[in-house]
Amino acid sequence: MHSKGEVLDALKGVIDPEIGLNIVDVGLVYRVEPAEDKIEIDYTLTSPGCPLADVIERDMTVAVQQATGIDNVVCNLVWNPPWSLDFMSEEARLELGFPI
Repeated sequence: MHSKGEVLDALKGVIDPEIGLNIVDVGLVYRVEPAEDKIEIDYTLTSPGCPLADVIERDMTVAVQQATGIDNVVCNLVWNPPWSLDFMSEEARLELGFPI
């Protein structure tokens, strides 16, 4: 079985096209649940009207499938709690010029 850390490492390869940083550091990944034959991911977007939601979800699925060899990757888009700048990593905040 793959670890949560392995899945998060794979997801760090997924870039939010509007922000230009990976979705883990942006704070979009809320939950990762690896199992023997399935990996579930709860994620959010910076806004409900994000025009690239399909692209991000597709990239998440492909990245995790390639890293783990597990085809059954379930990405659940959630809105609770709503995303905020507080969810960003310190590195992402610095990169975008936000105070830490």
